[in-house]
Amino acid sequence: MRKGGAALLAGALALAGCGDAGPAAPAARRPLYFDVKGLLTKQVELLEQRHAAVTKRVSLRGNATEIVRVPTVKWADELQIFFQADINKAALRGAYAVDSLALPGGLLRRTYTRLPGQPNAPVSRLTVVQQGALPQEIAATIIQNNPLFSAQKQLRVQLQNGQLRSYEVTGTQKLILFDSLRYAAAGQVE
Repeated sequence: MRKGGAALLAGALALAGCGDAGPAAPAARRPLYFDVKGLLTKQVELLEQRHAAVTKRVSLRGNATEIVRVPTVKWADELQIFFQADINKAALRGAYAVDSLALPGGLLRRTYTRLPGQPNAPVSRLTVVQQGALPQEIAATIIQNNPLFSAQKQLRVQLQNGQLRSYEVTGTQKLILFDSLRYAAAGQVE
C-alpha cells in the first residue's frame, strides 16, 4: 500500500509538472486577450518600489462613506480583486468577442464581451482604453451566480503614463436567506 501511494504521488507530480512548460502552453507565450494579470503584476511591483500610499473611500449598505489615508499598503492584497478581471485563462480561449473603436485624441477602446453559453467565464465584459501601447482605463463587469450565492461587481482602474492613479469597485452580493449587501470602495494613489 505504501509503494502504491508513493507511485501515485510521483505520477501526480509528473502530470502537474507537464502542464505549464514549453510549446504545450501557447497561452503562456502571448495572451489572446488584453493581459490584465500582467498589467496588474507590473503595477504592484511599481507601487511597492515607490512605497505609494492610498486614500480610500468605502461605503457599505448605502451608509455614509468613510475616508481614510493608508500610508503603508500591501499592494498585492489591495489590488487582488482586480485580478478577477483576467480573461486569459486557457478555459476562456474563444469565450469573448472583441470589438475595437478609435476614439478622439488617438485613443483606442477595445471591448471584450462574453459570448453566450460560456458558464466558466465570470467576466461578462472587459473594456480597455489605450493610447498607443499604454492603457489609460480598464473596466470590467463580473457576474457570479450559483444556487447559494450571487454577485455582480463593477471594477475600474485608471492609469496615467503607465502608472496606476485610481481604482474603484462597486457591487452587490446576495447569499441565500440573507439580505443583499451593496458596497463601494475606491482608492486614489498618492
